[in-house]
Amino acid sequence: MRYCKTILVIEDDPGDQELILEAFRSNGINTTIHVLNNGNEAIAYLMGEGQYADREKFGYPTFIMTDLQMPVADGFAVLQQPKSNPEWAIIPTVVLTSSADPDDIKKSYMLGAGCYHQKPQSMAELRNLIKILHDYWMTCEVPEVDVTGRQVATQSKGKLGQRFPQPSGGEQRRS
Repeated sequence: MRYCKTILVIEDDPGDQELILEAFRSNGINTTIHVLNNGNEAIAYLMGEGQYADREKFGYPTFIMTDLQMPVADGFAVLQQPKSNPEWAIIPTVVLTSSADPDDIKKSYMLGAGCYHQKPQSMAELRNLIKILHDYWMTCEVPEVDVTGRQVATQSKGKLGQRFPQPSGGEQRRS
């Protein structure tokens, strides 16, 4: 099975969902984008649970953009997941939220966010921000994963990487 790039957008506001999708599309970004409404849906997606079990339909994400303030489970719950599933830490994760609270910013980075941005006030600013984020994060080198999201083992013997343990391929679990 061929592995395709997939963007996961986690946003509860339908209006913001549409604006974000329009910003991606108006920049010519035709990558598969799945929009989820809260952190619980995102965690189920990452785990490949329930309706998200079909990895051909719901490809493992190569880029995550999450809001913070959402019902059921917030963006912090999404950011917390790599703590219990270190293989997920390779997914570039961007916070795009309305919060300017210094504690939200600090906590986001402490939980592994790659960057933190406040939602822009205009569509032109949002379009520009989405282009910058996409162009940067989608060109970064990340470890190879299979369609289930498990990292592909490498041959580290004699290399700097041998100091680090290879991924176990073990069970992913909710934190």
